[in-house]
Amino acid sequence: MAALLRPRAARRLPLPPRRALRSVPAALLPRGALLGGRWVDTAAAFAVRDPASGAELGRVADCGPDEARAAVRAAHGAGAEWGRRPARERSMLLRRWYELMMENKEELARIITAENGKPLKEAQGEILYSASFLEWFAEEARRVYGDVIPAPATDRRMVVLKQPVGVAAVITPWNFPSAMITRKVGAALAAGCTVVVKPAEDTPLSALALGELANQAGIPAGVYNVVPCSRQQTAAVGEVLCTDPLVAKISFTGSTSTGKILMKHAIGTVKRVSMELGGHAPFIVFDSADVDRAVAGALASKFRNSGQTCVCTNRFLVQKGIHDKFVEKLAKAIERELRVGSGFDAKTTQGPLINEKAVEKVERHINDAVSQGACVVTGGKRHSLGKNFFEPTLLSNVTTKMLCTQEETFGPLAPVIKFETEAEAVAIANTADVGLAGYFYSQDPAQIWRVAEQLEVGMVGINEGIISAVESPFGGVKQSGLGREGSKYGIDEYLEIKYVCFGGL
Repeated sequence: MAALLRPRAARRLPLPPRRALRSVPAALLPRGALLGGRWVDTAAAFAVRDPASGAELGRVADCGPDEARAAVRAAHGAGAEWGRRPARERSMLLRRWYELMMENKEELARIITAENGKPLKEAQGEILYSASFLEWFAEEARRVYGDVIPAPATDRRMVVLKQPVGVAAVITPWNFPSAMITRKVGAALAAGCTVVVKPAEDTPLSALALGELANQAGIPAGVYNVVPCSRQQTAAVGEVLCTDPLVAKISFTGSTSTGKILMKHAIGTVKRVSMELGGHAPFIVFDSADVDRAVAGALASKFRNSGQTCVCTNRFLVQKGIHDKFVEKLAKAIERELRVGSGFDAKTTQGPLINEKAVEKVERHINDAVSQGACVVTGGKRHSLGKNFFEPTLLSNVTTKMLCTQEETFGPLAPVIKFETEAEAVAIANTADVGLAGYFYSQDPAQIWRVAEQLEVGMVGINEGIISAVESPFGGVKQSGLGREGSKYGIDEYLEIKYVCFGGL
């Protein structure tokens, strides 16, 4: 445990200072791959850009299959010793990593805003959420209990052990570039696994900063490895991580289509997989709802991170009796409370979308809906600030035949469908082939139980628009994925159950 007491590193890496990262120490901005505890440069590098301005934030090592294999071997080499460490030691190291995140929370938040674009206040919230997973799993590391099973014969004793699965490959998205790592890695390391992290090509800086803090915390070499890569190398690196026989587990957060590709790769070596895939969340407002509270919940659920979250509302279903009132109040709330701008502006609530492709999808959904009779209540076009900014948009007179109610938009678009009966609303909500999160507002206790049980989703928010918490299990049903993250259940994804029978007693 001497590593816990070593002084914090004072490394200075040659990433040129940029205005968006002016308050971030250079030591928190490594640009290489983290392989076996060492920062390694590659022959090629790729640019990380600010989605608000398009300016280059820095260049990062562009890893390929060779670096991915090296990372896997580093993780495998460190696995036996890490898995044998007492749970208390793993717990203390995770706790130290959490403390370093909290000490550097403002700098880590600025990195997120710079590479992702979300408002700084949201980025600060993400860092607190991200760090909480390290804290939580530091505590859960000491609570991995086995079982003693009553034996069918007097000369036997039967016990169940829980052991780490081995090397876990962790592939994360750009919309929560810090929290999606710690939610997976915290559980893996607590269980005694080692990891290879492949961050999203748009947001590698957060993963690398976490790697620097892991080193400072004393996480042993090879336990936490990071292989950043460009969009051009992503498929090849992903295939290596999913097919290498030394990798025992794949954990992925991203689109359903990509998740299916990774699962196909993993079949060859029968790897365990956790998949947190696409969503298409319904937000139902019944006649009995408190409309003001529903509007507040709608703003929080739909427009956080400019609508770029997997659990944000994608379809609003509002009952006929309060439909007009809800639409009017939501439009006023959007115009009054939402402000588009740079994430570093304290007044901003809506930053840029991650790239122009994301903006084009929002435009396509709006154009399709309007061509079929939908009405733009507010917003509806790109913002004058730049090509990746889009106005928060509300559509009424929406039908289930429109693209925006059939696909996940992943942008600041709120389409409203009018319905008449509870059964109709539940049927519309359940038509999707995915089921991550769902929300509804009602003050009828019987209706609350009926609808909560009937919605085909993994997580339900009742009179609440924000439901994620470290203590709660996160995951979906249908094509939204497999497994659960966070909570007491999250560590089970990284543990094997071993039955041991003692005979001849």
